[in-house]
Amino acid sequence: MPTYDELSTHAVPGAAWDVFGPGDQLGSINLLTPQRVAAAARLIRRGTRFNLDYPMNAFEPYPTGTRRPTEHHVFANNPLHRDDWIDSFYLQSTSQLDSLRHIGHPAHGFYGGLSAEDNVEGSTALGIHHWAQAGIAGRGVLLDVPRHFAREGRPYDCEQTIALDETVLDAVAEAQGVTWQGGDMLLLRTGWAENYVAKNVEERIEFNTRNRSPGLAQRESVLRWLWDHEIALVAADNLAVEADPVLESDFRTADDRPPPRGVDHSGMLHRPLIALLGMAMGELWKLDDLARDCAADGVYDFFLTCKPLNLPGGVGSPPNALAIK
Repeated sequence: MPTYDELSTHAVPGAAWDVFGPGDQLGSINLLTPQRVAAAARLIRRGTRFNLDYPMNAFEPYPTGTRRPTEHHVFANNPLHRDDWIDSFYLQSTSQLDSLRHIGHPAHGFYGGLSAEDNVEGSTALGIHHWAQAGIAGRGVLLDVPRHFAREGRPYDCEQTIALDETVLDAVAEAQGVTWQGGDMLLLRTGWAENYVAKNVEERIEFNTRNRSPGLAQRESVLRWLWDHEIALVAADNLAVEADPVLESDFRTADDRPPPRGVDHSGMLHRPLIALLGMAMGELWKLDDLARDCAADGVYDFFLTCKPLNLPGGVGSPPNALAIK
């Protein structure tokens, strides 16, 4: 594996497009080798399982206002039969996994050089089905940021923007006794999701007018840390994995302009992390129960599985994630 700094000499500086071979569709999921998966299975000691998905519509009204509630319909053809279907199923409206076709880079396009003109409805390039077919399983590691700040007696507010850089990641890992083995899947607990779902509808509407969140800092040093630690997947319990809103960034360009509609990704970590490094990202994962157990037994690594929908060309999917200790 080249280091992050060595990627600067590649045809597209800072991009990992040729690391896993031409036409690669898996990105960082390539790091989940059979040997690493088999080793991670030995982390199962008690057989205790933790669901890492929130229910559908758990985050309504959705903070960005871009995704509507899922509508679930049940019908019966006879008294002893039930069937159902779903309308308005936004695949990234609750716990989610972003595919590599989700976000592009303003200068270089989507992962592997896929152009915006070719990343259209009907295309299956970089779709979520590639990860569904490959399977996502391996060693998961939880970094519990709120508990770490509390142990150190430092103030922490999950309703404020707190940019977590590589020094924070290292400090939390060291305090928890975590070591990195390559091909690990990083779960970052910020406390944002459990705080949001505890609010009633009126409180959520008010909070959405001032929404802020802790998360990864928009720093090149964070990209370097994730790549050089060979992180196969990074997921968090907030809206974007990264700090929101973007306060300071290494990724803004002089010609950045807000889009005509939708979320403004200017300066966000999403662009280089997904489009250049091909890293799997998960958002709004349910980490509170797992974090509570890790704090109780002092064990912060576990066997982790994630099975996105086998939807050809899917842009995102519920992760269907499970941690087993």
